[in-house]
Amino acid sequence: MKSDTVRGLAWANLVHLSNNMWDDMPPRYQPYLRFSEKLWKDILEEMSRIGMNMVVLDLGDGVIYDSHPEIAVENAWSVEKLKGEIGRAEDLGIEIIPKLNFSAAHDAWLGEYSRCISTDTYYQVVGDLISEVIDIFDKPRFVHLGMDEEAPRFQDAHRGKRYRIMMVRQHDLWWHDLEFLFQEVQSEGVRPWIWQAGMWFPPEFFEPDTYVERMPKSVLQSNWYYGEDFGEDNFRVRSYDILEKNGYDQIPGAGTHSSSRNFEMTVSYCLNVIDPSRLYGFLQTTWKPATEEYRQVQMEAISQVGRTISNL
Repeated sequence: MKSDTVRGLAWANLVHLSNNMWDDMPPRYQPYLRFSEKLWKDILEEMSRIGMNMVVLDLGDGVIYDSHPEIAVENAWSVEKLKGEIGRAEDLGIEIIPKLNFSAAHDAWLGEYSRCISTDTYYQVVGDLISEVIDIFDKPRFVHLGMDEEAPRFQDAHRGKRYRIMMVRQHDLWWHDLEFLFQEVQSEGVRPWIWQAGMWFPPEFFEPDTYVERMPKSVLQSNWYYGEDFGEDNFRVRSYDILEKNGYDQIPGAGTHSSSRNFEMTVSYCLNVIDPSRLYGFLQTTWKPATEEYRQVQMEAISQVGRTISNL
């Protein structure tokens, strides 16, 4: 039973090639690539050693796309370089899933196009990028589209000083653009994957009925929670149950953000709540750059997954 549980799931790690996804001002935004290839190689090798089998690679402006090279930051990877790293991971038994976050709160990587939300120009660029990435990855199983935290509270007075422009889609426009993204991915024969945020952030604040009514079952869901309170009153944890009750496939998101035990606790909770037919795996996150400054954080995150796998 232990080996079946481990073998049948994705044990995934979120790695940021691009880090320009939060604000559009320094120091969090920088016009050059912040990425340690030595650490990247060590991450892949350690993941392979302990039994992890998937990297969700946040590409952003870290690639010189043929369709829109103007997006790339200094020292961004060429398409050929990216393909080589996909092959390196595959040789280690690790599947790389591309991620492009199109949330208006996390799209500074789009450059000037982040200011063109919901225009013909925006739809053209987004469609071009999705199509090219699917081609680069030779039709991956999933494309992660992000779409988390697009709400006024994430661009308000607390964080607003780090944005030169603040934009939020709401209500039918948010759903329209979300459906556009899904169609662009699905038209290529690939499954869309998102952070489940619409259920408990605006545009509908914790209105699961609205979310369930409008969110297609074809979209893979990653609810996330990074703490240690798995009580029934925690609405973020409740979202795992709501998604399961309504028949959504899930890859729960855990993280090192505020607890060294969260990954283990997330796995324990979700194995008991989510039907095996709808549980595709688990995703570990650090929300730190893959740079030598954060080597210990990155490697400890992998160790947490390894300890969890060994205890199953």
